[in-house]
Amino acid sequence: MSVLATAPKTLMTAEEFGEWVQRPENQNGFFELVRGEVIELPPPTKIHGVVALKLGRKLGDYCEESDRFYATSNDSGVILKRDPDTVRGPDIAVYDDAATFAELHPKYGEVPPVVAAEVLSPNDKANKVQEKIGDYLRAGVKLVWVIDPEDQTVTVHAPDRTPRMLKNDANLTGEEILPGFSLPIATLFVLRGTSSKPTPPTA
Repeated sequence: MSVLATAPKTLMTAEEFGEWVQRPENQNGFFELVRGEVIELPPPTKIHGVVALKLGRKLGDYCEESDRFYATSNDSGVILKRDPDTVRGPDIAVYDDAATFAELHPKYGEVPPVVAAEVLSPNDKANKVQEKIGDYLRAGVKLVWVIDPEDQTVTVHAPDRTPRMLKNDANLTGEEILPGFSLPIATLFVLRGTSSKPTPPTA
């Protein structure tokens, strides 16, 4: 992550950031606002997209069946802190602050998700990842899942609790936050069917 060279030098509010990212020259970029400063993020890799979509599909199905929660994807922004403002975009998140489509905040909103999930990319720096996890937890997010496609693990973070790493032979659960949600971690890293091995080309 690096501070965008063309971003204003003064600290931005979340509202100013929301207008800035809509400018034509910025609409194809990936940005977050961290303590008032614009941060540019690299475009997600294909592996990142596959894993995020798999988790998002499972969580979306769970939310519809639960009739309580709803899920977001595509780095949908949420204001985690004010003065200076921080706007983060979880890869996948689960909220319980709205019951109908009409109740959704038209912009970022300030109610944190109950669960936030991040899929690591090869160029993610450990200190920046930890900073983002800290922002989520301080804002009131109850569970943060950090998915590492390279190691095929999920590390579960929660307030006042030591992080717990789950390997790909374990199940990821929603604990008491998302009652009844359970997902075999290995399924996040399978492209199709039940095998992760590539199909050999035919002669």
